Amino acid sequence: MEDKRKFAWILGVFLLAYWLPIDSQGVRSGAVEALAMLHEYAREHVLLCLIPAFFIAGAISVFVSQQAVMKYLGGQAKKWVAYSVAAVSGTILAVCSCTVLPLFAGIYKRGAGLGPATAFLYSGPAINVLSIILTARVLGFKLGVARAVGAIIFSVLIGISMAFIFRGEEEARQKGFAQLPDDGSERPLWKTVWHMASMVAFLVFANWAAPKAPGGVWEAVYSVKWYVAAAAFLSTSVATVAWFDGDEKREWMDSTFGYALQVLPLLFGGVLVAGFLLGRPGHEALIPGEWVASLVGGNSVGANFFASISGAFMYFATLTEVPILQGLLGSGMGQGPALALLLAGPALSLPNMLVIRSVIGTKKTVAYVGLVVVMSTIVGTIFGYIS
Repeated sequence: MEDKRKFAWILGVFLLAYWLPIDSQGVRSGAVEALAMLHEYAREHVLLCLIPAFFIAGAISVFVSQQAVMKYLGGQAKKWVAYSVAAVSGTILAVCSCTVLPLFAGIYKRGAGLGPATAFLYSGPAINVLSIILTARVLGFKLGVARAVGAIIFSVLIGISMAFIFRGEEEARQKGFAQLPDDGSERPLWKTVWHMASMVAFLVFANWAAPKAPGGVWEAVYSVKWYVAAAAFLSTSVATVAWFDGDEKREWMDSTFGYALQVLPLLFGGVLVAGFLLGRPGHEALIPGEWVASLVGGNSVGANFFASISGAFMYFATLTEVPILQGLLGSGMGQGPALALLLAGPALSLPNMLVIRSVIGTKKTVAYVGLVVVMSTIVGTIFGYIS
């Protein structure tokens, strides 16, 4: 079966290469955009976003107690505790749809329930405080509030829905974790918390985006971001040397490397495909931008669905969704489709979907993506009607 699958992929690539209309302007533009998007992604998102996230995911797998994950995010945890922790954790991290992936994989493989884990997966990129504030200032107060409320509710509803749909599989999976012996770690909890918090602080502040308007708290934080990031990096280094022995550090590196091998090839492949089809903001690729703009005008169910599904497959770096929406709204996009894209786009992307599938499987990935798209369509249609 595996050989047949590989042959099918090889045959598909061959047929695509054979029949590809290479002289078409759209294909050439798409090829340029695919490489340009990969170049931009490598320069802006790998060193300061993904690599710290891999180290955090590796640390979760090695240093965080299995019992702690089960207590707060496992199947037997109180629902309000599990979903509150998942949503709040995502809000604090405020990462993009790709950076959250190794963190999601780390807590899921450590015993987190499917519901809380997918709530965290959605909330990480969707409930970004800075982007919500920027949405309200640039796109309007109503759209900013609707995005904030919708994203928070979505994270919980999506998690609860995933847990319910796959309750049978989850029950069996959680029993397997419940039978695992105690980790037996003698390290005080505060040391693990300090180590993890230092890495998270580096991830957050090293990627703190420049504010669009001068003055205020966000600019003050941005002005000291590298001092805080440097302090967090120093704290992580000192804690690693002082509190962990050689075997633990080697296991941490092995786990980190394993996540990188699992995630990076799929991400890079997804970025190439997304760039080839849709291109970067403001740049034409295979699919012309005016096609998208013409299909999301008004507030019909079709326009909202198209905004949700196209947003789900596009890749948005943190905060880039706001200027993209600003241009689309100026081209006639309806308020409903704008909200639908804001709720589906930052939380999903084609690279994101490929990696999620490698962690939880095809069925669960399809269900997760379907829930995000359908809920975004419904909420966008209602908001558009009210607006």
